[in-house]
This record gives sequence, C-alpha cells and structure tokens, in this order.
Amino acid sequence: MQYQFPSFQPPSPDPDPQAPTHGVWTVSDLTLYIKERLELDPELMDLQLVGEISNLTRAASGHLYFTLKDAEAAISCVMWRAAAERLRWQPEHGAAALARGHISVYPPRGSYQLYVDDLKPAGLGDLHARFEELKGRLMAEGLFEAERKRPLPAFPRVVGIVTSPQAAALRDVLNVLHRRYPLARALLAPTQVQGDQAPPQIVAALQAIDARKDVDVILLVRGGGSLEDLWAFNDERVARAIAACRHPVVSGVGHETDFTIADFVADLRAPTPSAAAELAVPDRAELQQLIVTGKERLVAGMERRLAHVRQSLQENRRSLQRLSPYTRLATHRQQVDDLTQRASRALAYNLNLRRSALEGVEARLAALSPLATLDRGYAIVRLTDSGEVVRSTGQVCAGDVLAIRVKDGEFGAVAASGSQQESERVRE
Repeated sequence: MQYQFPSFQPPSPDPDPQAPTHGVWTVSDLTLYIKERLELDPELMDLQLVGEISNLTRAASGHLYFTLKDAEAAISCVMWRAAAERLRWQPEHGAAALARGHISVYPPRGSYQLYVDDLKPAGLGDLHARFEELKGRLMAEGLFEAERKRPLPAFPRVVGIVTSPQAAALRDVLNVLHRRYPLARALLAPTQVQGDQAPPQIVAALQAIDARKDVDVILLVRGGGSLEDLWAFNDERVARAIAACRHPVVSGVGHETDFTIADFVADLRAPTPSAAAELAVPDRAELQQLIVTGKERLVAGMERRLAHVRQSLQENRRSLQRLSPYTRLATHRQQVDDLTQRASRALAYNLNLRRSALEGVEARLAALSPLATLDRGYAIVRLTDSGEVVRSTGQVCAGDVLAIRVKDGEFGAVAASGSQQESERVRE
C-alpha cells in the first residue's frame, strides 16, 4: 500500500500581550517561554501525526526514540516505556505510522518534539472506524445483550473447536482439555482464521459443528496477531453466525488486550485460546477436591448426627429410667414382700393368740364337758326314738329303748320299768 503523507503546517500563534517587547532574553527564558506557548496551544495538546518512522531507538529504560518524517519535514518523537509496552505491534524503521500525542520542547537541546501516547500502523484508522460502525450497529440490534447469553454446561461431553488445524491455538486448547477434563471429547471443525477466505469458512465451520446434536459447547479460537490478522473475527457474517448458534459459544481470539466483534457476540469471552478451554470445562483436580471435601463434610455431618442421636438416646434412656414403671414395680414388689412378711408375722401372732385362747377355752370346756363326767364313771342315757337325754325317770317307760353313752363307747338297753305317771300316760 502506498501512503501519501501530507505536509504539516503549524498554526500561527496569536501575539502574546504578556511577551516582553524589549530587553535581553536568556536562552533558558526563551526556551521556557516557547515550551509554555506550545503546551498551552489547544491544537497541539492532542494531535495525530502520520509519517514514516526513521532513526528508531529503544533505550535500556524501555523508552522509544524515533523520527517521523515525510518528503519535506521531520520531527523528533519520544514514547515513554509505559506507553510502549501497550503496543500491539513492533514499530520498524521505514514503517508508515499514525502517532498520537502532544507537542512540547526538550530544553537541553532547545528542540520541539512529539511526545507519543499511542502509535499504530498507518491505515488502521479505517479499520477502527469499520469496527466501531459494526459494533454500534450490532449492539443496537441487541446481539451483545447479556440476556441472550447462555450459560455453559457444567460437564460437557463433547467440545467443538472451530480453528485452523495448523494453529498453535489448537494444540494449546487440546492440552488444556486433556489436562483439566479428559472425559470431554474434542471435535474439530477446521477453517482458515486469517485472510479474505476466512470469514465464510468460519461461518461454515460454526454451522457444521452447531448442527451436531452431541456437541455441548463450541470454542472459537485463534492466537494473537495484528488488527489485520484478527479482522476475520470482526466480520459481520461471523458475528451473525455466532448469534445463530444453538449451542453456547466461547470466543478465545488473540491476546488479553485484543477485542473482536466475535467476543461481544459470543456467550462468553476468554482472553486467550487456552483460557477459553479452561472456561469450557471443569478442572478435574478441583472436582476431586470437591469430592474429597464433600466426603469429609458428609462424614463429619454423619458423625455429628450420630453423636446428637446418641446423646438424645442417652437422655431418653435416663428419662425412661426415671419414669419407667419397672422401678415403681420393683419398689412395689419390695413393698409387697415387706407387707407379706408383716402380714405373715401378724397372722402368726394372731394365730398364736387365738390358739392360746382356744387352748384355754378347750381346757375350760374339757373341765365342763360331759365326757369328763363320763371319765368319772357316769353315763349319758338317751331315748333312742327321740334322742332326748333322760334326765329323770319320768321320761322313761318300761320297754323304751335306751342308748347309753359311757367313757369308752355307747351301748343299748331296754327300760324294764318306768315312772308311774308315764306308764299311765302310755296306757291312756
């Protein structure tokens, strides 16, 4: 590409009413005056300058010193290390560049120079404009909205990879997948990732991998490069293909500082291809640790539960022992035994008393008993017919059958005679 570098015409400064109009200046005063005038000029505080890089030097401190020139003029430039470390490309002698910074004076040499804050290859301004235009249009359509972003599967079985088979990014992704989660199977959809033919191939690869039912997540990856190298991922066709995918898409394009349209449309953006693989699958070491931790928590929980149940059981056992009828039954059983013994002793005592009393009564009865009289030779006579004891002769008539009881037995007899009155009564 041939660039035409326009000549730079600095604006004419307005007369400064405070500038001295007479007297002798020192070199330092004049230099300071010019430095202040340049630094206070709004046109020179933030400007973009296009030119060809020459005399490029990188100091040991990391600062860049170079000259920007065109066919008719040149200007010294300084880029401090902090700004130089943010560059996404390596400036070279003879390269056309677009520098952005401010104008000031370096007093020791009395020369003005451009202090560069950003440096890009010339011609990138158009790409940036196209990038911003497409970004704004797709954002207005809602393709970047967080609501349409889909969560990644926790345990993907098949990971689709859209990239170049020759790319180092593919090897990095496969290494990460194998290291972190070897259970996942990788499925490659090959495509170019750079050049004019890359966008339609990327679209075709996305559609092919998304059409499979066994794919759980899709990785769209490419290694780092310049803006032109990554431009295929700023293509509108690629962006819409990502948005149309049924499966969640993780973009890992370029380095951490690189952003493409594909990153904004994807369900998740990773700073690098390796990071995309890390985000897509779990880490088996973490899963193993989770299992170990879960097991420990489960065991600890069961032990706490068993200890609680054991303590509760002991408390219930003590409560049951206090409230158990067995204790009362044992007490009552002992009380019954005591009462039984007391009743037995009382009964025996009563029996002895009654026996003694009975023996006394028996002795008295024995003394009064007719049997005792019989022992002395007496007999008891009864009428056999009536069983009446004969107490007088008037009760007996001749011929009455008598039962006579003596000491050692009883025998019968017949009355030979009876009283006169009874005999008369019988005759009547």
